[in-house]
Amino acid sequence: MSRALELAQQLAETHNLPDEGLLYLLDHREGTAAFLQEQAQAACQQWYGRQVFIRGLLEFTNFCKNNCYYCGIRKGNPEAQRYRLSQEQILACCQTGYELGFRTFVLQGGEDPWFTDERLCALVRAIKERWPDCAVTLSVGERSRESYRLLKEAGADRYLLRHETATPGHYARLHPPELSLARRLECLQDLKDLGYQVGAGFMVGSPYQTQEDLVRDLRFLKEFQPHMVGIGPFLSQKDTPFREFPNGSGELTLYLLSLIRLLLPKVLLPATTALGTLLPGGREMGILHGANVVMPNLSPQDAREKYTLYDNKLHSGAEAAESLGLLRQSLGKIGYEVAVTRGDSLGS
Repeated sequence: MSRALELAQQLAETHNLPDEGLLYLLDHREGTAAFLQEQAQAACQQWYGRQVFIRGLLEFTNFCKNNCYYCGIRKGNPEAQRYRLSQEQILACCQTGYELGFRTFVLQGGEDPWFTDERLCALVRAIKERWPDCAVTLSVGERSRESYRLLKEAGADRYLLRHETATPGHYARLHPPELSLARRLECLQDLKDLGYQVGAGFMVGSPYQTQEDLVRDLRFLKEFQPHMVGIGPFLSQKDTPFREFPNGSGELTLYLLSLIRLLLPKVLLPATTALGTLLPGGREMGILHGANVVMPNLSPQDAREKYTLYDNKLHSGAEAAESLGLLRQSLGKIGYEVAVTRGDSLGS
């Protein structure tokens, strides 16, 4: 048996590997991908069966005070068509989603100063009052610990904050000087301390990323033990400083989904829109590599078209919440079913 396969078996059995073992697997994917995919799918089914949890995604503002070099809604992009959804619009989207069977709403936006604690807390309270059996997930970036505390008290259940990369030097090459990895990790720890179900994650194939950077990402996830992990391929956007960089690899993203599932067997692991944008059938492939969450878009159609984190974003067909029937059909073909449930994490 090859060393790579021995390491893959060790990972499947112990749910851990030393850094050099993870690096060896990343460098020898060809001989281990099928085995790890099979083991990751089995590990996911052990805890969650063949259920896929759906989250209704609401991209409610594309204003952002930051200038991250990879992001199409960065403050310095004059081409972005800015918008904010009103509370009434957001609640109408939630109503549509609830009727479709969504029991988690994900409020995602840029770091928009207009959404003060008062406004955001009022929005969270309004959703929880109308749909008390639903979970509210926030994905609105770095805020103060006090802000996170107030939002938790208002009813927010979960918070997604990708760490982006666990290597400080790499983080500095992706972000302007006023943003730091240390601050990002402090926010993640605050969220966990306050009792949120917390999601971290990173881009695959972001500019200047090395295999060693990916190993640090995997080690960080193993040590931090988030409830959710969101990864997706880097996709370039034409109005950013990284417009000329090649997109990340779909194959490597799928392989990393399997690695993450085996490192964190109980984690909630989305098959992301970015993966579906890069690969035909990418979300279904993600499920077959250990993912168990999809996040169809509940935003109004014109907002979807303006939330341009990257180019050619998938926002029609099975990606649109109205086409949930298509999603059920495509998942049914691979032996999975959509769960009408909050879909809480079983671990961390």
